[in-house]
Amino acid sequence: MTGSHQTLTLLLFSAVVATTLAITSWAGSRRHGSAEEFYAGGRLFTPMENGFAIAGDYMSAASFLGISGLIALYGYDGMLYSIGFLVAWLVVLLLVAELVRNCGRFTLADVVAARVRERPVRIALGASSVAVSVLYLVAQMVGAGSLVALLLGGAGGAAHTWTVLGVGALMVTYVCFGGMRATTWIQIVKAVLLMGGALALTVLVLVRFGGDMGALLTSAAERSGYGRDFLAPGLKYGGGWAARLDFLSLGLALVLGTAGLPHILARFYTVPTARAARRSVVWSIGLIGSFYLMTIVLGTGAAALVGTGAVRESSPAGNTAIPLLSVELGGGAGSRGGAALSALAAAVAFATILAVVAGITLAASAAVAHDLYASLRGRVRAAGVRAKGVREDGVRAEGAREEVRVARFAAAVIGGVAIALSLLAQELNVAFLVGLAFAVAASANLPVLLYALFWRRFTTRGAVWAVYGGLVPAVTLVLLSPVVSGAPHALFPGIDFALFPLENPGLVSIPLGFFAGWLGTVTSREGADVARHAETEVRSLTGAGAV
Repeated sequence: MTGSHQTLTLLLFSAVVATTLAITSWAGSRRHGSAEEFYAGGRLFTPMENGFAIAGDYMSAASFLGISGLIALYGYDGMLYSIGFLVAWLVVLLLVAELVRNCGRFTLADVVAARVRERPVRIALGASSVAVSVLYLVAQMVGAGSLVALLLGGAGGAAHTWTVLGVGALMVTYVCFGGMRATTWIQIVKAVLLMGGALALTVLVLVRFGGDMGALLTSAAERSGYGRDFLAPGLKYGGGWAARLDFLSLGLALVLGTAGLPHILARFYTVPTARAARRSVVWSIGLIGSFYLMTIVLGTGAAALVGTGAVRESSPAGNTAIPLLSVELGGGAGSRGGAALSALAAAVAFATILAVVAGITLAASAAVAHDLYASLRGRVRAAGVRAKGVREDGVRAEGAREEVRVARFAAAVIGGVAIALSLLAQELNVAFLVGLAFAVAASANLPVLLYALFWRRFTTRGAVWAVYGGLVPAVTLVLLSPVVSGAPHALFPGIDFALFPLENPGLVSIPLGFFAGWLGTVTSREGADVARHAETEVRSLTGAGAV
């Protein structure tokens, strides 16, 4: 890019950063330091506002950059991500949205702790939530680095590294100073920008082909280099038995994983009632469904107008398909229109990344403070405060303030870990990385959540075994997969310890999570608490006693 074009891009990026920081400053000035304010924004958001925020949380860099890139590279097989991400919301709407809002307070562990002994379950789910969140954060930061490195002409590692460091610093700032209120409004603004940007690019692609989807698909097949195979299944997941099983594994992870994502479940606590939570999901489904249909047009448009070869040459993982398509739609390389449109698309993508990382970091820090720290230190702290003669309500208030302080510190630590991992994973497709996060969420979080809500006999051992029985196999299989070693674009391509042939572990780890939860329950010497199950069932269905 020329110097003037880079200046325009930097100005738009600066405007996005300034807007988000202004929202954070405004939200920070209104906070009163309570846990409810920090974790749930005071539960003051309307269903429409929360629906836009949910959509903003969900429509990440993996969606805008990664899915479009995979469709541009692999055609029909890349569309699996669009369909899987969309269908997953039916599981959320029908099974968990209203029930989670009724039974929980701030985190997923609150729901399960209503049924079983609190401390072991909070430790297990806290660890699981952090693992899922870090994987998701890595995907967003990889997308940010790829985007800025391309637009600023920094194909080397310097632009990528500084971008990742900058995004990490910003996400910690959003969480520490603005909490859930700032994060939610950033998500809302981002959702509006992303829907507007995606709609504009989709319309331009369709106008280029006279509104004829058949002509668009035909041209994409011709420019892809694969011919009609581009529009048929099997280009990415049809090479052999391992590829076909990977296809099934990915589909299972995408459809089931959303209902176990900590940052998505946390959004249901920002509205005042369970009915509002369900209406929020209805709003989000409309936005998300429209968006993922547009990614299909954008991905095939990139293949048709830019060419699959050019996309792969720019980024082997396809993460730069949208910026390249924007240049082409604006008039081609070197044109003012191309530079302006690509800068606008990049600014929208950058806003997307900033908003999503804020939501994920907040959910992870809540898991550390509200679940892990509160479980390990809560009793000791409470006893110490009581020894000083402080009343019970004073103990709770002091504990809540300490939790918020720990959450802010945890946000900084989690940001550092995500930065380090994203620098290692910069050659991986961001949608693929999110697929791994979905697999871990579906393996560790979803089984324990469904068992706690629907199984009368569920016990504490079953809950702990369900979490670790899904989490440990999922993480282990990822470490032993071609994602980490033994492949040209692995994290460590120079060594090979890939003992597990699939890239996504969901096909194995999700059933293991459900099986471990069942086995732990039926072998437990501790019987199920029938009274607590009845209380949870009434509360989940009626909202009686919900916070």
